[in-house]
Amino acid sequence: MQITDEYTGHVEPGGDAQRRVLDALSITKLSVGPMDNNAYLLVCRRTGEALLIDAANEPERISEVIGYAQDRPTLRTIVTTHQHGDHWQALGAVAGANGSNTAAHPDDAEPLPVPPDFLLEHGDTVTVGEVELEVIHLRGHTPGSIALLYRDPNGHPHLFTGDSLFPGGLGKTTSPEAFASLIDDVEQRVFGELPDDTWFYPGHGDDSTIGAERPKIGEWRERGW
Repeated sequence: MQITDEYTGHVEPGGDAQRRVLDALSITKLSVGPMDNNAYLLVCRRTGEALLIDAANEPERISEVIGYAQDRPTLRTIVTTHQHGDHWQALGAVAGANGSNTAAHPDDAEPLPVPPDFLLEHGDTVTVGEVELEVIHLRGHTPGSIALLYRDPNGHPHLFTGDSLFPGGLGKTTSPEAFASLIDDVEQRVFGELPDDTWFYPGHGDDSTIGAERPKIGEWRERGW
């Protein structure tokens, strides 16, 4: 596997990873497992500390992204965006191999194979080196689904949405009440707060921007998914 610095947001199972390099943070995206899950390795460029979003599958490929050289990033934290099993198959292996702390929202903590070392609520922050990420609770796909937001002071925001928001729609919900909860949260806490140039990174598939998806919200409400 190679890591390319030509970032498009499109990665494939078994394929290469892509890295986006910002002033303070690098973001590496990798597709793992049979459900084409995205795992994101965030590295503070100043300190070399790293945070992984969703140790979804294939721990050996995640290890390749982290690297094996002496100057490889130090994986301090693994955040699980929600409780569904395709997002944590490699959690125990990756956390154990790196001595990493694990984190999740309390409403989704119980099904995880590794009890979280700390819990993340809406409005909390989690750090990777000198970089701060904001926690956004998006209720509906699961009770404890969360997104992580990086407000790049020298660029546009970057949002990691798990399975709550994709290009073209929201994540799957199991009832009208859950759908209403999710679209309300997404509209108020994401579209209502973030600018159009916010780039978002979902739990499966390609990336998009808030501006590209904003005109579709009414359609999503009408169709109910």
